[in-house]
Amino acid sequence: MRQYIVDAFTDKVFSGNPAAVCVMDSWPEERWMMQVAGENNLSETAFIVKEDSGYHLRWFTPGTEVELCGHATLASAFVILNFYDRSSDQVEFDTMSGRLTVTRRKNLYEMDFPTYELKEIPVTDDMEAAFGVRPVKAVLGLDLVCVFENEGTVRNMVPDQKLLTNIEGRIQNATARGTEVDCVSRSFCPKLSIPEDPVCGSAHCQIADYWSGVLGKRNITAYQASKRGGTLYCRLLGGGRIAISGEAALFAVSDIQ
Repeated sequence: MRQYIVDAFTDKVFSGNPAAVCVMDSWPEERWMMQVAGENNLSETAFIVKEDSGYHLRWFTPGTEVELCGHATLASAFVILNFYDRSSDQVEFDTMSGRLTVTRRKNLYEMDFPTYELKEIPVTDDMEAAFGVRPVKAVLGLDLVCVFENEGTVRNMVPDQKLLTNIEGRIQNATARGTEVDCVSRSFCPKLSIPEDPVCGSAHCQIADYWSGVLGKRNITAYQASKRGGTLYCRLLGGGRIAISGEAALFAVSDIQ
């Protein structure tokens, strides 16, 4: 089985969010895919099988299978369009989140993703204890999005990973309005066995949607302020859809025996 390591949401290696992409002829046992994801120890390992209807894509963290992953979808599209379907600029994946389309536009890979209904929830003492700083606002979709007063607070916080598991959401995101971009954010995922996701595409289905409403603009440039860092170009499409674009860089190609 051929495996590719791709850094997503960046134009150079050693930044962005690394994902492993495994392209297979047929589906192995789920337990084996979990073991591969654990061996890779990346925030996500993507598994792809070409079927009659197109490509079927599944995502695994070191701890569980997830229903949506942005950076591993971008990495998967990069692999398919550069190594398997080189003559095409578009690929469709059947996933747990429905059919996802990725289009290559020059150096960007644009993903058509669903948004999630966001509802404002009360800011709690548990949130403050978990993040180490009290949010000024909290909204909940698939993930928790906590809004903080300024960019510096988000960049410098050191959350308590154990306490994060006690608050709402699949992922616990911290965000603030940016000084050079529309928003900055960080994504913490202890419930998925990932302390911090370097650049989380699926979280921005909610983060960018939130800031689009606040700023009154459909196009949102977001920066994930993790140690590796990465830039996401987000465009609200309406009808519960969002386009999230980013670059990608190939780090390694290997064979799994």
